[in-house]
Amino acid sequence: MKKTFVLVVLFVLPIVAYLFFASGVTNFGKLSQLTKNVHEIDFSDEAKFKGKITILGFLGSDVEGRKGNAFNINQKIYKRFYEFKDIQFVMLVAKDTEGEVEALKTELATLADNDKWNFVSANDTQIKDLFNSLKTDIVLDAKNSTSYVFIIDKDLTLRGRSADEDDGTKYGFNSNSVSDLNNKMIDDVKIVLAEYRLALKKNNTDQSK
Repeated sequence: MKKTFVLVVLFVLPIVAYLFFASGVTNFGKLSQLTKNVHEIDFSDEAKFKGKITILGFLGSDVEGRKGNAFNINQKIYKRFYEFKDIQFVMLVAKDTEGEVEALKTELATLADNDKWNFVSANDTQIKDLFNSLKTDIVLDAKNSTSYVFIIDKDLTLRGRSADEDDGTKYGFNSNSVSDLNNKMIDDVKIVLAEYRLALKKNNTDQSK
């Protein structure tokens, strides 16, 4: 009886788990492409969208006031995904916030390796132009900041949900809401990562034929 149990654990369960997750990715389908041709970050050498899956946020000149949002993203999204080489985290900040940014980076470093955090300085026009290129129903506040974060794929396309049960078209994820990050954003980041993994696997298979 014990031998049978051990055999089940060693051989059967991994196969069942694989089939479960494989079918899960298939059932997820692809995450909707909501806005194509999002503006590239052409005003900075610190980070670029092209070729990376980007978690994009806007802290503007309210770095201190949005610290809680950064911590929520760090705990729920960053720590889960930052080790994937294809992903980066980009926060747009106003040019006069260097001191606040350094203080925030120091605090984030106490929670996890903060190498994938990119705080990109920009002027008001650059922040607004990039945000407007997302073409969402969300607005920046007077400090050019928002609690919402966005998923930009490697081809500069905003990804989200075109038929979300709560929001209809879901352009971004509210980092004030741990529930939104936990129940929706984590799944959506997984889907985008899975898409590129499957595409890479298919390309490798095609090339080997």
